[in-house]
Amino acid sequence: MEKLLAQKKLTSRWYERFPRALPVGIFGLTMAVTVISVAAIETAEDRRQTATTAQLAQSVASGLERRSNANAAYLRSSAALFATQQMVEAPLFRTFIRQLHLDGRYVGSDGIGWAMKVNSADVPTVEAIMRNGGVSDFAIRPQPGAERPFVVPVMYLEPNTLRNRRAIGFDMFSETVRRAAMKSAERAGQPTASGAVVLEQEGHEARQPGFLVYMPVYTLNSDPSPRALRGYVYSPYNAQRFLESSIDANHLGGAGVRLFDEDASGKRLMAEVAPVGASGRIIRQALDIAGHRFILEIEAPTTPMLSIMSVMSLLFGLLVATLLLVLARLLTQQAVEDRIALAWFEQQSSIRNSLTRELNHRVKNTLANVLSIISLTRRRATSLPEFADSLEMRIRALSATHDLLTQSDWGTTPVMAVVRAELAPYAQDAQRHLVISGPDVELAPNDALSLGLAIHELATNAAKYGALSVETGQVSVTWDMAGENLARIEWVERGGPAIDTTVRRKRGFGTELVEKIVAHELRNPVDLKFEAEGVRCSLLIPVRRRGDFAIRQGRG
Repeated sequence: MEKLLAQKKLTSRWYERFPRALPVGIFGLTMAVTVISVAAIETAEDRRQTATTAQLAQSVASGLERRSNANAAYLRSSAALFATQQMVEAPLFRTFIRQLHLDGRYVGSDGIGWAMKVNSADVPTVEAIMRNGGVSDFAIRPQPGAERPFVVPVMYLEPNTLRNRRAIGFDMFSETVRRAAMKSAERAGQPTASGAVVLEQEGHEARQPGFLVYMPVYTLNSDPSPRALRGYVYSPYNAQRFLESSIDANHLGGAGVRLFDEDASGKRLMAEVAPVGASGRIIRQALDIAGHRFILEIEAPTTPMLSIMSVMSLLFGLLVATLLLVLARLLTQQAVEDRIALAWFEQQSSIRNSLTRELNHRVKNTLANVLSIISLTRRRATSLPEFADSLEMRIRALSATHDLLTQSDWGTTPVMAVVRAELAPYAQDAQRHLVISGPDVELAPNDALSLGLAIHELATNAAKYGALSVETGQVSVTWDMAGENLARIEWVERGGPAIDTTVRRKRGFGTELVEKIVAHELRNPVDLKFEAEGVRCSLLIPVRRRGDFAIRQGRG
């Protein structure tokens, strides 16, 4: 395995260096295809909607023309009949019109009327005849001026409703739009529609625009002389009612319909069926009603931003793109993790020898410490039991610090933990007075071992001869940072037995251990003083970064 790892060159591929690029690229490509598909579907849907609207426009235009053609046929029949009569009287007119419309409908118009051509000089006579015939308030309006040779007032209008009676007596030749249509009908001899007007029978109601269709009635001559115009059979149309009666709103599907009159001045809206929302897609259709040009506009109803098929395609594409994104992400992540695992195994293989050397080094250091402790203890012991007891306590102190290092995986160890571990036997006694305080400082393993030995020796000495040997004694262990990479630890005893500073003291094992072994391991001198108030010891310990001593690194 080690040979294979050594032979294999661990060069990362591009998708391992950029693990998100491949999933995002696949997701973007899939969504781009989906968006193009949705755009194609929407384009086809727009074309279908346009074709449907055009078909609807043709259908509505055909319906309006059928209505107007049916009414034109009635007007031709009426004109043919009235041309044979010497006088178009009210009973004859009403009877004939009622026979034409047995069902009471007027194919979208407001009815059929008779407008007779009357010379201006005969206006009083005609008014008198009409009043005697039952129309008591008949009067031609507006009264013709001297420059007008004749008038064309409305004589009858069926059905005989209150609304239609408002138009009786109105001179249609007095109004410009109506007069132009009447002259055009006289020249063509065919039903002719006027432009947009407000019907006289609208009264004071909402004066909606409308139009009229005129059919001229001539006097029948047996000779080839020109025929004389007797009047007009006509139909008035309220444009809104004409439009609504000619279409089936249920078949519009929410589309809007507008009818415009188009003349030299432009377009004028005459009638409208509002769409369900304004989509802006409009189809225009030219419409010929009795020889007059109208414009029909069909506006498609608003539709959702996306059709059902587009929404389904978009959701499906999003689902597929997401699945591919997740799959590609998992595969690239697995490739990255495999590469990391191979690198880690390679690293572990390369540092195995270093770990072995480090273990040997630490074991040698520990054994050297043990040999030093044994040597010093043997020289200072006066009996075998004293030697065994002293050696056991010092080995236990070394073991306690080793336990702390094991718990931290031989990483950094807090100063607080080392001090508390060594002073634990004395902290359990309520009569002991211990003060332990300082900032959070982490020590390297070997430095923690040295500090543990020093604290143990100082605590043992205090328990035998110093502040920990009496109830009034107090031991204070404090520390702070003496520099960026250096910690100062202060051991101060107070309240113990007084120390005679005038007598030269014999150097004991603890003193030599602290001043020699600990100082050597910490690479800094130890300041140990025996003051009258008690022992004071100051240690300087290096604070090293983890990388300076740690060999084993975690994966990842």
